[in-house]
Amino acid sequence: MAVVNIVNAVPPPRAPSRADTRTWYERVLGWAVAAGPPVRLVTGVRFDVLEVPADAGAGLLRRPGLATGPVALEGRTMRFLVAPGAAEELDGLLDWLEWGGVELELTALGAGGGITAPVPPGRGPGGDPRRAAVWLRPPETGCEASLPALPGPGRGAGAGPGGSGGPDLVRLVAAAATECHRARLWRRTGQPLAFS
Repeated sequence: MAVVNIVNAVPPPRAPSRADTRTWYERVLGWAVAAGPPVRLVTGVRFDVLEVPADAGAGLLRRPGLATGPVALEGRTMRFLVAPGAAEELDGLLDWLEWGGVELELTALGAGGGITAPVPPGRGPGGDPRRAAVWLRPPETGCEASLPALPGPGRGAGAGPGGSGGPDLVRLVAAAATECHRARLWRRTGQPLAFS
């Protein structure tokens, strides 16, 4: 008969309940949440979201010096939180950056949208890790003030003197378009592409 040492047994971490998840987002971050299952974060209120294929998102995260806000992954989709109103600017920015009409798999969610709420940071597993929504760069209280946004009137782009003080939405969208195009071509040809 085998003897189990109960004193040293450590129970596996439990997945947070829907109520735990909802409470964390509402009370800690102050974000609007829609009931589930699954619990959903409402876009267009405190943030909008840029969605890209996970392979393109991985390319974005590897870019040195590219500032982003919180980033979530769900299945094969990576989600970059951006300032509210940014979703409305995406098509115009892509046209201005000369990506208009190119199939990029780059979309945005704004007012009236929502995303599956990733398991709050440090709260244990959230189900199947290949499918569950998880934070790659988790949010912190007050992070909305530093989400990528368009520069205000009379300000230059980016952080620093004359800049908006936060990450630049134009730079993020330009890099995302490039990475989406690169990933799409890679999936078609299987050849690495060298352009930026």
